[in-house]
Amino acid sequence: MQVVDLLLKLLSYKSLTPDDAGSLKFIEEYLEGYEATYVNEGGVKNLFLTKKFSEGPHLCFAGHVDVVPAGDKWESNPFVPMIKAGRIYGRGTQDMKSGVAAFVQTCQEVKTFNGRLSILLTSDEEGEAKYGTVIMLEHLKAKGMLPEYCIVAEPTCEQTFGDAIKIGRRGSINGYLTIEGKQGHAAYPEKAINPVHQIAPILEKIAGINLDNGDNDFAPSQMVITDIRGGMEVTNVTPGSLKLMFNVRNSTKTTQEEIRKHIDACFSELDYRLELTQGSYPFVTNRDSLLVNKLSQSIQNITAQKTKLSTAGGTSDARFMGAFGIDVVEFGVINDTIHAPNENTSIEEVEALYEVFVDMLKDF
Repeated sequence: MQVVDLLLKLLSYKSLTPDDAGSLKFIEEYLEGYEATYVNEGGVKNLFLTKKFSEGPHLCFAGHVDVVPAGDKWESNPFVPMIKAGRIYGRGTQDMKSGVAAFVQTCQEVKTFNGRLSILLTSDEEGEAKYGTVIMLEHLKAKGMLPEYCIVAEPTCEQTFGDAIKIGRRGSINGYLTIEGKQGHAAYPEKAINPVHQIAPILEKIAGINLDNGDNDFAPSQMVITDIRGGMEVTNVTPGSLKLMFNVRNSTKTTQEEIRKHIDACFSELDYRLELTQGSYPFVTNRDSLLVNKLSQSIQNITAQKTKLSTAGGTSDARFMGAFGIDVVEFGVINDTIHAPNENTSIEEVEALYEVFVDMLKDF
């Protein structure tokens, strides 16, 4: 089976998160000669496949087989892959069954490797990811089997295939701020404490401000206001309280504590409460890592272009690899239709991704 045929097979599994729909069992059987371990929890299936070729480094390919719901406005059945004008249409073509097909086919065909190869797959990346990759990594750590290097084949390219590798990701901190006032009649503002009026001069100190200056790897961590609401949607009653929500996609230079200190300094004279939660933490892999260098060289060998090292975008399971001290990068097809109707990728990109992985394993 060639990589495009394998992708078409994987796309036919209606693996809506967290259901793998039987795709993990198919991959296990397809990779004959690899030792399989399942760690399943909370309705999620996680599969680890490994094969030791010789003494040497442990390189892992990682990804997810689950996809988001199809939604409306598809021009074809999202779970019956269609090829049209050199492009493959179906839910998961970009995010991320193309990446899974590329590295599974690579591992199925490889005959020699300087070390150990493995594949880590989960059916819980598009959901909360509570019982997904992180559960398998905890199991591997307990068994002394954590990889040294990992490639997560998420779609990373921006305009042309090969133009971007992700060597890190920002974290994500959510803020929930409540300002207490005193409700009253709009005709008697002196008898009320209007929290909207109270925050008006403060907004310029928080809305859109940079909390750090960024660095060579990350843009500045910016505070983005996402919601402000208060009152009862009437014109003659001032609000008794106001709720404000914000998000900070933080670099390694900004933490929850620093955000809390900034809010405390801005709102110290008001009656307020602040809650902070963090869904993911920032990580970055050294630009001079063996993994970064080898993958960059293979991309250049196959595409004849120099790739950009990026930390842009949201979150992925690579954040878990980073937290376990694994050198991790992300590389996959162009990202321009993920989670959208008529999600699609080109046959040319899928084949090129497979060729990059094959080239990389030759001299790793």
